[in-house]
Amino acid sequence: MKKIILYSAFIALVCTTAVSAQEEIKVQEKYTAHNKGKFFVSWGGNRESYTKSDVNFKGKDYDFTVDNMTAHDKPKGWHVDYINPANMTIPQTNFRMGYFINDHYSVAVGWDHMKYVMTQDQTANVTGNINLPAGAPGAIYNGVYNNTPVDFAQGTEENGIPFLTYEHTDGLNYINTEVSRHDDISSLFKIGNTDKIQVNLTEGVGVGLLYPKTNTTLLGKERHDDFHVSGYGASVKAGLNITFFKHFYIQGELKGGYINMQDIRTTQSADDSASQDFFFLQRLIAFGGIFRI
Repeated sequence: MKKIILYSAFIALVCTTAVSAQEEIKVQEKYTAHNKGKFFVSWGGNRESYTKSDVNFKGKDYDFTVDNMTAHDKPKGWHVDYINPANMTIPQTNFRMGYFINDHYSVAVGWDHMKYVMTQDQTANVTGNINLPAGAPGAIYNGVYNNTPVDFAQGTEENGIPFLTYEHTDGLNYINTEVSRHDDISSLFKIGNTDKIQVNLTEGVGVGLLYPKTNTTLLGKERHDDFHVSGYGASVKAGLNITFFKHFYIQGELKGGYINMQDIRTTQSADDSASQDFFFLQRLIAFGGIFRI
């Protein structure tokens, strides 16, 4: 009798352990239960807003600052270029690829292709001096400026030689590295099977370099128009990620940051440069995929 009781207890223990193991395996079988070791890549579009910026322009024959310059982005709207391989780098876009170092944290590298366009129809105060050679096209702007209001649009219309047009449209390229945290909040939406649909909250910080291609018409000089490492940036972000069928997701983000560029190429002459710093706010939507390596 004693042997029967012991044998029954052993069988019950084995069965209980087996059931527990099966339940654990079932939980682990959910692809979305763990992120560690997964790789992700995304592509999307953005809109930006910028704070006003004091922009200094310096060369052999001039040194002046445009005070509180206003600028805007250059959206293309809904356009096939976002998915056209030949033109997909033309619109305002975001590329990111990364790796989950554990279930909650990822490290990614990205390219934020923003566009920064000086608002031409503005009047801004200019301080400094311009002393170009008498025969130079921009010599019509020679003089000493002391918080002098300049109507940039009017100057262009009057003489055909703009005082200044200034934009980073190919673009304001922020090449950055981000560290982000991810949290599954599907339960808040009463989602049971996260392998079908999962909702994640994500936050992160990033740092990187600015690699713009600046299009500038300055005092009638020939523009530089080539890519150049011009400064650095830092950013923070928060977003919502919705993943479908384990591998595909759409992610919306708000991203704010600071940009400091102290070496902006403006003309063909290496003596000419510009510098500025400002804050930006970016709104973006990206589509991506996530796979285990």
